[in-house]
Amino acid sequence: MKQYSKIYLWLTFSVLAVLMASVFFFFAKSEKARLAMLSDHVVSNFNAGLAYEMSDLLSFSLALAEDGDLKNALTSDNEAKGYEILTQITQRFRKYTHLKSLRIQVLTVDFFIFARSWNKGYEGMPIWWFRDDLRKLETNKKPKVGMEVGRLLTFKATIPIYSGKKLLGYLEVIKFVDEFTKKLSRKGIDLFVLMDEKYLEQAELMKDFPFLHDHVVANQIYNESLMQKVSALDWKKLKENSYLYKKSRLYILEPMYNGENKKIGEYLLTLSRKALEEYEKNNHERSFFTQFSDEDIEQVVTNWKQPYGSFKSGYDKDLIALLPKLKKEDKAALETEAKEILRKYSKEELIDIILQNKHNEKKIGVVK
Repeated sequence: MKQYSKIYLWLTFSVLAVLMASVFFFFAKSEKARLAMLSDHVVSNFNAGLAYEMSDLLSFSLALAEDGDLKNALTSDNEAKGYEILTQITQRFRKYTHLKSLRIQVLTVDFFIFARSWNKGYEGMPIWWFRDDLRKLETNKKPKVGMEVGRLLTFKATIPIYSGKKLLGYLEVIKFVDEFTKKLSRKGIDLFVLMDEKYLEQAELMKDFPFLHDHVVANQIYNESLMQKVSALDWKKLKENSYLYKKSRLYILEPMYNGENKKIGEYLLTLSRKALEEYEKNNHERSFFTQFSDEDIEQVVTNWKQPYGSFKSGYDKDLIALLPKLKKEDKAALETEAKEILRKYSKEELIDIILQNKHNEKKIGVVK
């Protein structure tokens, strides 16, 4: 009888052990699948956010490149006037909009600096020797946008400036990645923009920036308290799996490409368990960015030859388009300027704008 009891106890223990192992395996597998799915969603939203930054910067730059005063300054080789125009533009947008780190420069046809918005004294300096991304413009004179290595790693949109068919030079709008970092931080995502160390030779202003796993941390605003945790990660395992969950924090690695689709580093995104749960709860089914695809960016370039539409200037068009994107506190001053601009349009031109048609088409309607 005792022998049967021992066998029964042994069988019971074995069954329970198998059940516990099965339950553990099931939950472990479910958790792995959950993390993989969440990682995919975060990456998808992150890439949508990057595309939005690129498309928004490109649209803004195309409008500025049509500024008539800027073209006149280039034509007359008036560098002082060029500097004045660029500083006025950046001051206005820093005052009234979220574009606080905006920088603008104009290059000559041969890629020498004509004027910069952020400092004087660099006029006539060649820029082509440390900007590999500019070389393609010698043969392919089309607008381009991307994360590019210069003295710093920044978002850059470079736009040819034409007077008729004559190429006058190039306008370049530069935006630091820190504003994008802040946007992600408000959603509970910490971002480290990691540039490959080999680009330090040209990015000389980044030589004193911190290093992380043989990469340079390119964003100047980041969560310093996470540096030690990130340094201790199994980088090889993270690169193999693209994501890693360690000590209640998810780490995601995404390749970083420049405007020519060349890999120049990595984006490291990390979320705490609390931020991950909040993301899963509120953002699982939708993007937290305005979504822009590659097709949207291509469409902006396609419309480059007719940048005004029914507006009289690129500045008018860009200002009116910018208003809906602004926060309430940013709108007031620009709304006043927009009203002054629109008062100068005829009824027919206002109808054209509303209907989004060209001036030479016949319109019927009444503007009250």
